[in-house]
Amino acid sequence: MRAILTLVLLLASAAASAASVEALKSLLNQTTTAKGRFAQTVMDKNQKTIQQSSGTMEFARPGRFRWEYDKPYEQTIVGDGSRLWVYDKDLNQVTVRKLDRALGASPAALLAGSNEIEKIYNLKAAGSEGGLEWLEAVPRTNDTAFGSIRLGLGKSGLETMELKDQFGQTTVIKFSDVQRNVKIAPESFNFSPPKGADVISE
Repeated sequence: MRAILTLVLLLASAAASAASVEALKSLLNQTTTAKGRFAQTVMDKNQKTIQQSSGTMEFARPGRFRWEYDKPYEQTIVGDGSRLWVYDKDLNQVTVRKLDRALGASPAALLAGSNEIEKIYNLKAAGSEGGLEWLEAVPRTNDTAFGSIRLGLGKSGLETMELKDQFGQTTVIKFSDVQRNVKIAPESFNFSPPKGADVISE
């Protein structure tokens, strides 16, 4: 489910010269849709790479998004506003959950949900590093897969995101070709299970 949570990246893809809580709020208020590509790396607690993947993503706030993995395996994740669909092509299996339950206090709720993000996260500027200005978001509750989230903002907007989970693993996502407030067909956020697929409801 880590992939779904990382959808928060898109929402902050606007030009920014310095990171601050107010800058993040402004990005949220000014972003309604976005699309782009991503490259994702998962590292263990010793910073050893254990997984790499890439694909495309798009969203329309609030609560509608599509996250497509094309490498190393094909997987589709869709939020249609009320339900969350996860389709694993190799297994021909679909998992469906209520969207509000899937988002909750997850990183996705940071940007894909309500603008009232400070009710869910403690936000603070985290200084400059690697040519980026950073923001840190720490969940106010323990009921989340991630202990902290860092957003790295550069000249092109949100360029990098780091998610640290409760087991010491770090997920790093780097974005490219991100376009904000573009027209996205509503059909992008619809999902119908392929014929013959096993459907599991949670």
